[in-house]
Amino acid sequence: MKQLNVDLGDRSYPIYIGDGIIEQIGSYFAKHQISSRSPIMVITDDNVASLHLKKVTTHLLESGYKVVEYIVPAGEMSKSLSVLEQIIGKALDAGLDRTSTIIALGGGVVGDLAGFVAASFMRGVKFVQIPTTILAHDSSVGGKVAVNHPKAKNIIGAFHQPQIVLYDTSTLKTLPEREIKAGLSEMIKHGLIWDAEFSKWIDENAEKLLSLDAEALEYGLYNGCKIKSHVVSEDEREHGLRAILNFGHTIGHALEAVAHYNQLLHGEAIAIGMVGAAKLSVRLGYPERIYTETKAAMKKYGLPIQIPGHLDIDEIMKAMLHDKKFKEGKVVFTILKDIGEAHIQSGISIDLIREIVEELRWEE
Repeated sequence: MKQLNVDLGDRSYPIYIGDGIIEQIGSYFAKHQISSRSPIMVITDDNVASLHLKKVTTHLLESGYKVVEYIVPAGEMSKSLSVLEQIIGKALDAGLDRTSTIIALGGGVVGDLAGFVAASFMRGVKFVQIPTTILAHDSSVGGKVAVNHPKAKNIIGAFHQPQIVLYDTSTLKTLPEREIKAGLSEMIKHGLIWDAEFSKWIDENAEKLLSLDAEALEYGLYNGCKIKSHVVSEDEREHGLRAILNFGHTIGHALEAVAHYNQLLHGEAIAIGMVGAAKLSVRLGYPERIYTETKAAMKKYGLPIQIPGHLDIDEIMKAMLHDKKFKEGKVVFTILKDIGEAHIQSGISIDLIREIVEELRWEE
């Protein structure tokens, strides 16, 4: 078992990574002051529920916790205000109060949704992240929680840090191949923006990571979480440095919105966005290898690099203008000065962004 700490003063919290952590959930909860006096709510989706919910609730009940379950449909469509309202209604009916805890059991969608429930219920209660996907090694760390609006992803949200993150790697063995690939895109991102040596390691260990080799997976997740933790500790509320974590997300979030959140997985959209951001980096005068190595990494991991032909370019650009990273008629974009060295570039013209997006239609 590996442990990391996100250093945020009185909001600091640990991340535990290892096989079989769920079986010790009661002791972790007791150690980190998760009260058993009030009901706790486990929020998950219908895919994860059939695989892991019973184990989690059984161990919690055995440890003296009163557990309320809420299962949402899998997918981005559950990150909505209507679903939020339904969950809060269930929480009130079940007697949750200000000392209750919300548990996110699942991937990024569940983590974002459950975290926003915790941030908004009674003006904020504790919550615990139990990620069950590779992708969630990114989203479960850092306290950014949100739901979507039909016009923009994550536009309704808050910063609300978890109490603890319990990353049981045994849950990853149930992931379908497409989810594995999409999840690894965020690990690739962490190497590209921060650590050239880690990026090289990811390239050299693609076969092991794709086959969920236990040692490689634990090492990769630990280092991805470590990079995210360091950035969040330096800039919790994204006033500067934290924006580098948006590499690939400006285009990626627009693609997700235009595809109605049900055609591209988040990691797939971000993969396309990273290729676009790498192209933009070169266009702004940085080394050609940024583009060639970024594109090669996506292809090696079986991730898409091309915008699907049925998505309208005008709609993609319109969605991008609703993004939180659009300011005063210009886009603030995370690019790379080199592999492992991200840079936040402001004042990029919409015309240049459009050129890049149009080129991504024909990427090979």
